[in-house]
Amino acid sequence: MKRRLLIAAAPVTALAAATARAAAPVTITLWHAMAGALGQKLQATVDAFNKSQTAYQVDAVYKGTYPQVLTATIAAWRAGKAPSIAQVFDVGTADMLGAGRAVVDVYKLAAMTGVAIDPATYIPAVRGYYSLNDGKMGAAPFNSSTATMWINEDVFEKAGLDPKMSLATWDDVIKAARAIKARNAAPIPVMTSWPTWVHFEQFAAIHNVEYATLNDGFGGPKPTLKIDTAPFVKNLGTILSMQKEGLFKYQGRDGAPSPIFYAGKAGITFDSSSIYGQLKQSAKFKFNDTYLPYHPSIIKSPINSIIGGAAFWAMTAPDRTKPEYTAVAHFFNFISQPGNDSGWSEATGYIPVTTAGNALITKQGFYTANPGTNIAVEQLTRTQPTNFSRGIRLGGMPEVRVIIEEEWERAIQNNTPAKTALATAQHRAQAVINRFAQSIHA
Repeated sequence: MKRRLLIAAAPVTALAAATARAAAPVTITLWHAMAGALGQKLQATVDAFNKSQTAYQVDAVYKGTYPQVLTATIAAWRAGKAPSIAQVFDVGTADMLGAGRAVVDVYKLAAMTGVAIDPATYIPAVRGYYSLNDGKMGAAPFNSSTATMWINEDVFEKAGLDPKMSLATWDDVIKAARAIKARNAAPIPVMTSWPTWVHFEQFAAIHNVEYATLNDGFGGPKPTLKIDTAPFVKNLGTILSMQKEGLFKYQGRDGAPSPIFYAGKAGITFDSSSIYGQLKQSAKFKFNDTYLPYHPSIIKSPINSIIGGAAFWAMTAPDRTKPEYTAVAHFFNFISQPGNDSGWSEATGYIPVTTAGNALITKQGFYTANPGTNIAVEQLTRTQPTNFSRGIRLGGMPEVRVIIEEEWERAIQNNTPAKTALATAQHRAQAVINRFAQSIHA
């Protein structure tokens, strides 16, 4: 009797299981590099998406730093186990676009799933960075920033300077630095984080200077670098001269120098616009930011800067289903909605990546209540991007950055002229780009 009951119950149990499976949401995985407060806000965004509907579920997984996420994603794809979405930093864009069948470009994702993803939604400088040479989008922008110049207002006042003084040109910056040094207002008059990103990539963009041939690499995988040309020699030469005079102090690579400014030890720094949240939380001094300075001898009026940060890429896998790709497309649409875009920006210090998100954050008064937070968007949008200001697309770009920084550091240590340092950097970095080009055609 018991056996018959078990047998009779089996079809019902199977039916219930099938019904449960049918009702279960399609689950996709997102690998990201957002730690701490940023990770918490990203998780809140994911939770909001999951609660907004019942068809799809996103599981967010922290995988370490940006380079670690990229490395893990590549390894997982080769093993047939790539995440549905990978967050990849800006300098990994060429690697992802060169990954071929490992990724599904956004414009293809929209066509495949029928979920409309309109490129016109995004701010041109943001859209352009993650697009192909023909303008079609490859990745979904998410956490974008740009570089700005940050001012310690207390140091300026101690040096007898107006914190709101014009610092439009490098000559203006040098004058302020000399005053800070003369009054001993701070141990470091001028410093920087992200040396190559700010003083080579951003410099090239706002001065409309060619960084590499083939539209700065957008037009093909084997561009020729141009970092040993006169504009770059002038800019690095200016900074090296400031270093000798004690006006500028090189403090290291990437974002490692940032805490020095947070601690109030510098009058001016160059850093990501996204440090606003950290400064608001921890700085014990008044601060503001302004546009990156320019050289009038190179350009009469600077143009738009370029973005940093990261974007989301749709990844492929042997057993990935169309509903999973559809879930990815819906998630991309969700994060680009004005309220979600502006909310992410207000909470983190990253810029709104959509035109509507920027309009909403403006209408709600965030920029008015938090002076200076508008500078990044204004700098990004002050002109339409040109072929030299929409971004830089180089294979092996993380290594290229390191090479430039190594030669910059050697120039400081050995008193090497800027022209000599950049000739060496050009030769070494070009070899990296050539190897990348060979690898994708192998």
